Amino acid sequence: MYDRLKFDWHTHTVYSHGKGTIEENVETARARGLESIAITDHGPGHFGYGFRRSDISKMRAEIDRLNEKYDDIKIYMSVEANIINPSGMLDVRPEEIELYDFIIAGYHFGTIGENMPASLSLHARNLAGSRLGRYSDKLIQTNTEIVVNSLKNNKIVTLTHPGDKGKVDLDEVFKTCEKTGTYLEISDRHRQLTTEEIKLAAKYDVMFIAGSDAHRSAMVGSCQRALEKIRAAGLDPARVVNLA
Repeated sequence: MYDRLKFDWHTHTVYSHGKGTIEENVETARARGLESIAITDHGPGHFGYGFRRSDISKMRAEIDRLNEKYDDIKIYMSVEANIINPSGMLDVRPEEIELYDFIIAGYHFGTIGENMPASLSLHARNLAGSRLGRYSDKLIQTNTEIVVNSLKNNKIVTLTHPGDKGKVDLDEVFKTCEKTGTYLEISDRHRQLTTEEIKLAAKYDVMFIAGSDAHRSAMVGSCQRALEKIRAAGLDPARVVNLA
């Protein structure tokens, strides 16, 4: 049928800027018959709404407790890591990687990275570009290099809303995801991937994943807009790893 989600691996809680608790997200996922859910709060490198590093062990303990409590769903501790410019590093330290079951990542405004002036300049240029609908070739190249480097240098399961916060050369990004085996997110919350972008990505040997990017517990497992984009693009639903 391919008309429902098997799992939702992009959800946020009160630990970053979501409105629900971890257990409330899990309860919604169970009510919707999901096989698994990932808690993917924003990484600590985001100074506006990243979770605190001191909360990592608390989140891990809560997820372990809930996995013992519920036997009808698998709960993963993940993180929506922030791609830190200019190198493509993530705001997940090497010693923290083992604390997560897997990592998803995307570029967001609000990260400082290795070089604060360079980071703030990049964010400002991308913000202006998104507002004006105009990006210089140099800015697109810079954005692309950051995303490509992050994919090559980190084990990222899903690239979240590619191109949403800063325009990139999608062909280069899709080509890299093909090499790294990274899922491309079709977001229910964000415009990306658009129908036309899905068609372009489908030319590459990549797999897709629908993500709610839920910031309220009630939205966990809700991907109607993403499903509409998948149908409009004529994408083979078998290429979307979490459709049933």
